Parts: sequence; structure tokens; C-alpha cells
Amino acid sequence: MRVLVTGGSGFTGRRVLPRLLAAGHDVSALARSDGAAAVVVTLGARPLMGDLDDRAGLRDAFRDAKADVLVNLASLGFGHTPAIVEAARQGSIDRAVFVSTTAIFTTLAAPSKRVRVEAERLVQTSGLEWTIVRPTMIYGAPDDRNMWRLLRALRRTPVFPLPGGGRRLQQPVHVEDLADAIVASAATTAAIGNAYELAGPEALTLRRIVEEAGAAVGRSPRLVAVPLGPAIAGVRLYERVSRHPRIRAEQLERLAEDKAFDIAAARRELNFAPRLFATGIAEEAALLRAA
Repeated sequence: MRVLVTGGSGFTGRRVLPRLLAAGHDVSALARSDGAAAVVVTLGARPLMGDLDDRAGLRDAFRDAKADVLVNLASLGFGHTPAIVEAARQGSIDRAVFVSTTAIFTTLAAPSKRVRVEAERLVQTSGLEWTIVRPTMIYGAPDDRNMWRLLRALRRTPVFPLPGGGRRLQQPVHVEDLADAIVASAATTAAIGNAYELAGPEALTLRRIVEEAGAAVGRSPRLVAVPLGPAIAGVRLYERVSRHPRIRAEQLERLAEDKAFDIAAARRELNFAPRLFATGIAEEAALLRAA
């Protein structure tokens, strides 16, 4: 099978490309820079120069790919979906997997939610043989931007704040398990016309997640409940005065919601078998110790 991947040099893409190649597929990946192309080559795939902001160039790249399947790992939150769907049609690519996010289910009026919901609607009415997968918070490697920061913080602090008391549920998914599911969805005809939530095997409170992350790095910090409202106000102030804020108020606002999802369909149809969080975070802590 000839597979074209967008976002192949990114965090998830660097796990998906090797799996597609190991499964015997002919893999090409869109690259918008020489650096991205170099990553694609290192992973063993063929780079095709193209930019999601250049519709004409994108169409040319998709035609050059001569692909049977598109695996779109590029975010649906930046308004590129119409161009991607158009390029797939003109490149005679009928089968397509799109990676979205469970963030579309937030009750917050996040600007990106509207864009992503509209993107999913466009995919579902595109005429393509589509599949949509929606991962939760992704973790499992130094570049995950989530648990890696948490592990590093827990190693050096004796006291750790829990916004809202850490009572709300989270269900992180390990990047390796996510990559397996994406590859399976591209090769499984049962996935055509379906959307899947991809999360860990169990929903855990934020407090439990912090406790298990602490145990993974050999720490047991004092966990202090912090009222969510003042915490959000403080981060908003921080955002205004920082040129490159490391945390956003929206991230804390989402801690007022439970993020728990049913993964039964993915288990059944994609053979999705995510690892326990305790297992995954211990593996990530081992990477941190080795860094």
C-alpha cells in the first residue's frame, strides 16, 4: 500500500512512519522545510516538499505521491482541512485517516474548537473513505510537552499545587499506543466511515496522575489543593506579561471538566490495547533518568 503522511516529522509522525514502513508500506511524507525532509529521510520514508498554506504546491505534492491512502497527522485546528481534502481528491487518493482530538468535546468556547468541528464535518461529507481518530492528551517521550514537564517538576519540588484539588478525570494516551492505532485504522476497512476516541485504558483523577508520576521518579511531594478560579486569574496575568508563556489559562480552565472517554470501539475494531498509565509514565521516567 502506498501511504502519504502529513505531519510525518512531528511528535506523533516520528512514531507512525516507522510503523508504516515496518508493515511493508511504501511511505512518503509531506515536508515543508529541509529540516523536516531530513527527519523524514532519517525515518526511512520519502519526503515530498509541500506546504499546507500553498494550495497549488499541495496539490502537486499529493499527485506526485501516487498514494492509495492519506494519513493526515497535521492539526485540524489551523484551517487547512479544505486544502487537504481538495488535494486528496485531485491526487486520486480515496482513502484517508484524519487525526483530530477529544478537545472537540470541551464545553469551553475555545476558538480552535469551532475550526476542528468544522474540519471534521468537512471530512465526513468529503466523499473520501474517511476515518477520524481523536486522541486525548498524548504522553510518553521527552518531546510530549505534557508529562515530561510534570516529571521534571516533580523531581525538584517538595510541594506541588493541584488546581481545583485535582478531582477531575484525565485519560492520557501513550504515543506508541496511539501510533499503533493510527496505522491500524489506515489498514482496516472496518474503520471506514467511523470516528474513534483514543485514550488510555482508564480515567484517573489529576491527583492520581500526579501521584503515579511522582512514584515513577521516586518522589512523593505534598499535594496542595489550589482554588481553580484564582489559579486561572493568575495565569491570565502571567500570559499578559510573558512573551512566551509556558502555560495558558485555557489549560487550567479545562481542568474544570472531566476528560473520560469510551474506547470500546477502538479496542474492538482497531485492536487498540493501550498500556496502563502507571506503566507508561514509569517508562517515560526511565527516559528522563537516562537523559
